[in-house]
Amino acid sequence: MLALRADQGGGVAIMAALLMPVLVLGLGLGAETGFQYMTQRNLQNAADLAAHAGGVRLRAGDTKAAIDAAALHIATASGFEPAKGSFTLNTPPTTGPNTGSARSVEVLLTRNQPRFFTALITIDPVLIGARAVATVAPTTSAACVLALSPTAHQAVSISGSTDVSLLGCDVASNSNANDSFWMENSSAHLETNCVFSVGGAISSSNLHLAGCAAPMEYQPVVRDPYADVPEPSAAIPCELFPNLAILTPIISLLNGVKAMRICGGLDIKKQVTFKPGVYIIDGGDLTLNGNGTATDAGLTVQGATFFLKGNARLKLTGNGSLNLQAPTTGPYAGILIFGSRSQTGVTHSIQGNTGSTTQGAIYVPTSAISFSGNSSTTNGCTQIIGLTVEFTGNSTLRSNCTLGNARPIETNVLVRITE
Repeated sequence: MLALRADQGGGVAIMAALLMPVLVLGLGLGAETGFQYMTQRNLQNAADLAAHAGGVRLRAGDTKAAIDAAALHIATASGFEPAKGSFTLNTPPTTGPNTGSARSVEVLLTRNQPRFFTALITIDPVLIGARAVATVAPTTSAACVLALSPTAHQAVSISGSTDVSLLGCDVASNSNANDSFWMENSSAHLETNCVFSVGGAISSSNLHLAGCAAPMEYQPVVRDPYADVPEPSAAIPCELFPNLAILTPIISLLNGVKAMRICGGLDIKKQVTFKPGVYIIDGGDLTLNGNGTATDAGLTVQGATFFLKGNARLKLTGNGSLNLQAPTTGPYAGILIFGSRSQTGVTHSIQGNTGSTTQGAIYVPTSAISFSGNSSTTNGCTQIIGLTVEFTGNSTLRSNCTLGNARPIETNVLVRITE
């Protein structure tokens, strides 16, 4: 120690001077690496949030453009700067274990990070990337009744002396109104698994829920399960409703389904059987009215779909019986009644003593549907999907979809980050 203290040659200073750049460079490289790691973690957080936002919009059934917009908005709000990198959203994902899954959203973010100390080696920026996948989880919860209106008051309403029993399924309303689900009349009865409402719910003591303690308010939008089903082409000749007890369509549409186009409405006043295919009702009403007992008039459908074109209405009145089975295969599988998406201001009604069995969906996405009078649907798996849905008067609906073959109307669906 005394020798070192006595050393006046300046060797230590020279060594320190030589090592100082190396020490500073090492510290700089460490700091730059840490900053890049922090940038990557922030980018990953933005990717996770963006993927979840995209998954939420996928769950709601939005278009690819709407999913992209929602995910990019959340990514940007979370610190991602589009001008400094790239944004890619794939649904279904193109990589990873969820490749090809229509229930998943993949988000890829990149950022071009400028170099600092490592610019001594190269001036090319560091490309930092992040990837996240969100998945709409499967659910065993499904609805029999769905109102699609995003804003209507009393989008699902239960009133009068109506008695609705939906075994093993839910009631859902996509309206954000404070009375989205409305059941204030104390004499109306509803038995269902649960009620899901995007807005508020007004109920009474005659609401009986088997799967939840009270209506589930302020819930996510429920996806329209038939939104991707194209409308049948009406580019075939009109036919007069023949005076036959059995109808069989013979003209093939481009998708291979046999079809019959009936212009000006279809008024059924006797027992008629409809063989498999699509029956296009172009204008007028599809009516069933026996004006007597249920044996006077009846509608038997053996695997067929009625497409209501333009402002054609479903109007089942008076006495008559229904025995309806939707197609189980093909492009219109599960759909009994298909209301055109161009319909506006139209109300489809089921009235009178129409004791019936139905298996399939009454699907009128831009129209109102009303069960009123003394209507009675007592068997099968009946799905009701309309802009708004009303049960009133003395209507009775019994639906058991535990064995149904229609597409599920998924409720209580979670979105999870899976990658």
